[in-house]
Amino acid sequence: MSCSYYTIILTINENSSFVSDKDIKQNKFLNDDENKNETRINIPLPSSLDGNWRTIDIEVLYDNEKWDLNKYDLDTIYKILESSPKGLTDDQVKERIEKFGENKIEHKQRHPVIQFLLFMWNPLSWVMEIAAIVSIALSNGDGEPPDWPDFVGILLLLLINATIGYIEKYRAGNAVKALMASLALECRVKRNNNSWTTIDASQIVPGDIITIKLGNIVPADAKIISSLGGVISVDQAALTGESLPVTKEIGDILLSSTTCKQGECEAIVISTGKYTQFGRAAQIVGGSKDEMGHLQQILAKIGNFCIVGISIFIIAEIFVMYAGFRYSYRRGINNILVLLIGGLPIAMPTVLSVTLAIGAKQLSDRKAIVTRITAIEELAAVTILCSDKTGTLTLNKLLIDQDTIVKYTDIDNNDIIRYAAYACNRENPDAIDTCVLESYGKADLIDDMIIVKSFIPFDPTTKRTEVTYQDKSDSKIYRVSKGMPDSILRLCETTAQVDKVRQDVNEFANRGLRGLAVALSNENENFKLIGLLPILDPPRSDTAETIKKALELGVQVKMITGDQLEIAKETGRRLGMGDTMYVYENLIHGRDKSSNNENEINNIILNADGFASVYPEHKFEIVKRLQDMGHLVAMTGDGVNDAPALSKANVGVAVSNASDAARSAAAIVLTEPGLSVIIDAILGSRQIFVRMSSYAIYTCSVTIRIIVSFALLIFIFRYDFPPFMILIMAILNDGTIMTISKDRVEPSPQPNEWRLQQIFISAIVYGLYLSASTVVFVSIIIQTNFFQNHFGVDTGTQISDNVYAHTYLHSIIYLQVSSISQGLIFITRSHGFCFTERPTLLLIIAFIITQLCATLIAVYADWEFTDIRGCGWTWAAIVWIYNLIWFVPLDYIKFGLQAIFSRSVHVIKPFEHIHRRLIASKQAKATVIPLEIIQKIIYDRRELLKQLSQREELHEVQPTTFDQFTQTGSSFYSPYTDTLSVLRKQNPLLRSISLT
Repeated sequence: MSCSYYTIILTINENSSFVSDKDIKQNKFLNDDENKNETRINIPLPSSLDGNWRTIDIEVLYDNEKWDLNKYDLDTIYKILESSPKGLTDDQVKERIEKFGENKIEHKQRHPVIQFLLFMWNPLSWVMEIAAIVSIALSNGDGEPPDWPDFVGILLLLLINATIGYIEKYRAGNAVKALMASLALECRVKRNNNSWTTIDASQIVPGDIITIKLGNIVPADAKIISSLGGVISVDQAALTGESLPVTKEIGDILLSSTTCKQGECEAIVISTGKYTQFGRAAQIVGGSKDEMGHLQQILAKIGNFCIVGISIFIIAEIFVMYAGFRYSYRRGINNILVLLIGGLPIAMPTVLSVTLAIGAKQLSDRKAIVTRITAIEELAAVTILCSDKTGTLTLNKLLIDQDTIVKYTDIDNNDIIRYAAYACNRENPDAIDTCVLESYGKADLIDDMIIVKSFIPFDPTTKRTEVTYQDKSDSKIYRVSKGMPDSILRLCETTAQVDKVRQDVNEFANRGLRGLAVALSNENENFKLIGLLPILDPPRSDTAETIKKALELGVQVKMITGDQLEIAKETGRRLGMGDTMYVYENLIHGRDKSSNNENEINNIILNADGFASVYPEHKFEIVKRLQDMGHLVAMTGDGVNDAPALSKANVGVAVSNASDAARSAAAIVLTEPGLSVIIDAILGSRQIFVRMSSYAIYTCSVTIRIIVSFALLIFIFRYDFPPFMILIMAILNDGTIMTISKDRVEPSPQPNEWRLQQIFISAIVYGLYLSASTVVFVSIIIQTNFFQNHFGVDTGTQISDNVYAHTYLHSIIYLQVSSISQGLIFITRSHGFCFTERPTLLLIIAFIITQLCATLIAVYADWEFTDIRGCGWTWAAIVWIYNLIWFVPLDYIKFGLQAIFSRSVHVIKPFEHIHRRLIASKQAKATVIPLEIIQKIIYDRRELLKQLSQREELHEVQPTTFDQFTQTGSSFYSPYTDTLSVLRKQNPLLRSISLT
């Protein structure tokens, strides 16, 4: 069909209406003069349409129902977008960014005021807000005015919590955003007459020529204009829901946010930002929600525990006060407000969310950027780390050992490297390509020697590259392929050569070398193997020590690699992680399969040190099997083939320089290479978890302490505490407790998990103990003359039978409850004696300031509106001494709770792994204590002796002392003997126990 070209003027006019093809046919929108800043582009229309200049909006151009660019051929697209295969100019790019905007999705951001108010929008805040309403609406009675001081105090408490939470989260969030910006997607683009450059993907505009290769995330909607070799396959599951990758050809559309799974191509960008299909979908769905998930569930359970406790005691108070004591309406409401205000952990949502936000910032300082906030909590609970070998356990700095190159023809070593260099992708070289090109040393001269006819880039399925070229010296056509030996051998002939190559590969592997096979052929002949290049990727200097540290932390490290089994085993031996490794395919389906029992296979997988010759689907299945066995799994990866396993893992970790697809799938992105960064991140996440769990115990304990204390004071003494004073206490205490998010804590030596039963039991025990301190103190004041006789102070006076009140007593009880309650945080934050684990200076200063304020209020306050008078310095000193006496036993209560809870621990991961490795070793010169006995050594020596006396096999073996075991001198034990030596020092019983 013949075409004539008409000009479409693109304008941005928010008030204009959409235009359809019918509108164009009817010669509508001819208002050229009204448009001053238009970009004119030519578009072919059928010659039957006789028209003039037409004006449409950009939105119409990208409305597929009215004007679908996808339907035009490449020549037409070039004309529409005024582009060419040589790319755009800088002036065109600048103009189009002004017209189309940057290539990014502008998520709807909540207004800062809304973000601030959300800190007061949660179940606990709702209850507190109800209490504020009660203080002025329902407390009117007995001729008294509304309780405005309590109302204002409650609002002030809510505002203080919200302000602190907003500021801290804003600061931490900005710091992490800045680091994430440094990891923004990049893209190679052709501009200014065939000049390739790498730019931020947000700077791409319609008409740009870009290159997409394996592992790239497509940055914008684009139409393929050429294939750089091989089949182009794209994973569109995130956008279209298709479960399998889709094959693409020249002229097909690549959708923004999809992932290139195979091949390499060039494409012309046809739409960017909000005009892409992904952008339209994102605008419909709206901004992403904060992902708290599991932590929100934990918060809800802790909040429910507190609310249920408060409700029980409020109901009890209502029956006792109104039915039993015949309290007036207003007096009863005031006592109910005391339980509501003092018992609700109003700061909990703020403290925990701020702790996570600040924790994310602290992890970023450790070179681990958190892209999913819940990953912090999950990383603290990880029990197994599946790690890539290359780049994580090793340096990822490949070297060719030219002295050990194996030749299979008369072609010399230098020429073998030269042919391998021909088969490299020089535009976007991977690690192997870089290694070969650097070894060749003349990469810049290759274009002077050959003319490349076609190039097939590396494909994780075929695991090789291939180039077809014309040699300028003789004008003949040749083909060269390089890749994994098995892949290259399938291209070649002769069984004898296959056996020889595999023997050479095994010899390489025994030395920790990887073989890169190179094959050559004439244009129409079969490939012929010409050489095997030995490539070495040396282990990192710190990896062995890091693996040892991981084991001590209760984290098993498993190597997951695509390399040959022999190389994996040799690397494992060098790193001290063991060599119990399998080819996964053989384990499940092949010759290594020893049983059809799934449980046995799972046990083999659990006990393995690693897996070799692993394909992408294997990584996913390994992670899934480990998760099905109850483990929380972290998985490291860097390539597009790792993305499924990274998504499946509890914590996917994209290592430094990972592909776009891997970073997109991961929950944590590392900015430095190596396993040590991951272990540092695990330690950091455990510190964050310890802060959250210690605060959870503290806040639940204070809830129990407040509701039990003041309920008992009513039940026993009919003592009414002013609600306003409980508000002052809450405001000061919450201000201090906010600093827990930056506290200095010791990370847990074992993987963490939320043990809510232990938290609630601990809270009840601490709460009842502190309640007893208050009730006993008040009993001494009211029912004896002890303090009056010994210190000459005034005591509470009795108003009538069993009714006690004194304005001094309000101040005394306020100081007693405030100081010892806040001091509890030093108990819950530490594992040992509280004075042995120094808190951060910020927490200490905050505690001193708030308790100084509390003491000054108790000593000097003379507030008639809340019926309180200062008690004087003598009473203040008595209270502090009394609280100190009650504070000392809290550490021993903690130790008792730890002993009770430790009996429920069934597995100690580091020692389980040590036990398994030593049993499996043929080098062992000593037998080993059974795992369950090692556990009892740690937790209960008396139970250990009982276990020893019941084990008959202890009397049937040759005794071997622990000293002999640790002095075997075998390098095999080096990762574990230090750990056991520490146990020996801590448990002298080990020195005399025979090993079995």
